Amino acid sequence: MTDSTDTVEDVQEDVQSEAVTDPVAVLTADLQRLQAEFANYKKRVDRDRALAHELAIGAVLNELLPVLDDLNRAREHGELTGGFKSVADQLTNVTTKIGLQSYGEAGAPFDPQIHEALMHSTSAEVTEPTATTILQPGYKYKERILRPARVAVTDPE
Repeated sequence: MTDSTDTVEDVQEDVQSEAVTDPVAVLTADLQRLQAEFANYKKRVDRDRALAHELAIGAVLNELLPVLDDLNRAREHGELTGGFKSVADQLTNVTTKIGLQSYGEAGAPFDPQIHEALMHSTSAEVTEPTATTILQPGYKYKERILRPARVAVTDPE
C-alpha cells in the first residue's frame, strides 16, 4: 500500500510541477491558435470580398449586354455616326477595360458549355458539330460566362 501511495504522490508532484510551467505553454498554445484562427478569418474575408466584387461587376456588365448588342447592330447597319458613335466607342472601351470579353467565331467547334444552339442543320462539309453562324455573340467576365454565344449548329451527315 505504501508503494501505491508513493506512486500517487509522485504523480501529484509531477502534475503540480507541470502546472507551474504549464501556464506559459498553455497561453502560448492559445495565442498560436488565436493567431492561426485570425489569419484564416482574414483570408476567408478577403476571398469573400473579392468574390462579392467580381459578382457585382458581373451583374452590372450583364445588365449592359442588351445595350452593347444594340450598339453592335447599329454599327453593322452604319447607323453609328457623330456624337453617338463617340459615346458607343467609349462605352465599348470601358467595358473592355473592366474585363468584358466577347467571344464566338463562325467555324469553331460547337461547345455546349459556351454556345447555345438556336438552329440546327446538317452538311457533308463538316466533320464535327460546328457553330457555323454566330447569331448573337457570347460574353464572359474573367472566366465566368455572362451569356453563351447563340449559334446555328451544323452537324456532319
